[in-house]
Amino acid sequence: MKLQKYLAIVCGLIAFPVLVMATHISAKGLNGDNTKKYVCSESNPASICSAATTCGSSTSACNVDVKRRGSNSASATPNTPNAKEGASFCVKVGTTVTWQSSSRNTGFVLDFGPSSPFDTPDGAIMGGADRPIAVIAKRPGCYKYSVGACVSGSIYGMCGSANTELVVTH
Repeated sequence: MKLQKYLAIVCGLIAFPVLVMATHISAKGLNGDNTKKYVCSESNPASICSAATTCGSSTSACNVDVKRRGSNSASATPNTPNAKEGASFCVKVGTTVTWQSSSRNTGFVLDFGPSSPFDTPDGAIMGGADRPIAVIAKRPGCYKYSVGACVSGSIYGMCGSANTELVVTH
């Protein structure tokens, strides 16, 4: 019985600071400078599309570099001028999008869920540094997707993931 009380106290001492920190981070994310604005939640997601944020065209390819970043994060960065890691970007219908990784020994998975702008047989797009994957944007709209990247032969914690968005226009 003493052991159970001791374990309950220890768990409480560990859980309380974690709960306080999680609440602080959550509140800062909702109200602070780090607020992530989701393009697909806007009334006109295509309003972000400009020459600077549109990758490729129906006659030229769009290359997107998928990498593992920092602590447990990943990014998908298009080859547009001044592109920011993990930022939303646009492509036009008919554009060939090549997902690849410039990082050695890195594999990736992109998951658009049940609704994808591409015709992919297995749903998810899987590739890596030695296996770029080219797909053609078919359906206009705003798409949320998750990106995951891992360094091969890695140990626990060497994979990262993130959620981001892609806007496909006519």
